[in-house]
Amino acid sequence: MGILRGKLLPPALAILFSALLCGIALLISGANPLRAFGAMVLQVGEGTTAVDIVNSTSTYYIAALAVAVGFQMNLFNIGVEGQYRVAAVVAAVVGGSIALPTGVHTLVIILTAAVAGAAWAAIPAVLKVTRGVNEVISTIMMNGLAMGVSAYLISRDMFGELRGNNIRTPEIPETGWVPGIDLGGAGTVYGLVVLAIALGVGYWVMMNRTRFGFELRASGQSATAAAAGGVNAKRMVLIAMLMSGAIAGLVSMPEILGRNHTFDLNFPAGIGFTGIAIALLGRNHPGGIALGALLWAFLDKAGLALDNQGVPREIVTIMQGSIVLSVVVAYEVVRRFEVAAQQRRVGQQLGTVEASS
Repeated sequence: MGILRGKLLPPALAILFSALLCGIALLISGANPLRAFGAMVLQVGEGTTAVDIVNSTSTYYIAALAVAVGFQMNLFNIGVEGQYRVAAVVAAVVGGSIALPTGVHTLVIILTAAVAGAAWAAIPAVLKVTRGVNEVISTIMMNGLAMGVSAYLISRDMFGELRGNNIRTPEIPETGWVPGIDLGGAGTVYGLVVLAIALGVGYWVMMNRTRFGFELRASGQSATAAAAGGVNAKRMVLIAMLMSGAIAGLVSMPEILGRNHTFDLNFPAGIGFTGIAIALLGRNHPGGIALGALLWAFLDKAGLALDNQGVPREIVTIMQGSIVLSVVVAYEVVRRFEVAAQQRRVGQQLGTVEASS
């Protein structure tokens, strides 16, 4: 019961606290909080909102898993943003330039994205294990470099082609597409939602049922103790960063293979940074990350209803930011409560033993 309370109570408190903050902000702006929140809930049943939430959840989930792998080693991989963009361009270029049978074509594109993401993450990984360069600094710089590289690769002088007023990579043939689940007027669910689910299951199995997962967590908690147990900390750092980058490379796959079939300059940005917030909210647990991704997607898509209520959509950004900040505070409050409760229990047990003797 205590473990369950320690895992569920903090995010619940964080969400309630952020809702309270947003309610206060709405009151100050002259809006009715209950009406605004009610409109967001009702928006889920309108048009393609529900399907859009599911599709965004799968993308956010993959990004958060990429961040979580690094967090397990106490590595702050801020470079997921750049890793998925570079991987998206490379995979789209390769996918649009080759002809392969259905299924094989898709698999090659997905593997290309994973390898490209891992290769981009390898640069800060090698810098860290060989020169001790902080991964926060190097991955931030790599993000800026990734923007330039992706723009260069899709330029008309390289692999891009002009369609209307937009420059994009060649369209991937239908043999490389992943068909979705057509729900008619409600929209189409990405077929690669199953990829997000598979990655979540694989992440849980790796962290809880394999020696590698144990060594990964041990290295993150204490590199010195792990080294004493025969674990090569530098090797674990390198593997964790490469694995994080490979997962990050898959972030764009649901959308590229399920809807756009190409990469252009209008491709969604900021998913990598959103993944950091969701990994924090979910405390690196695959189930918690899934709930965090679903909540984030709901706020993104259902927030469109606020325009009809005369409420600025920035209130959604306030809620998302306050959730991340308050979840850190909530976990610390619950942790201190648990420590105090444990100390009281120990004191009571000692008192009972002394009384009986």
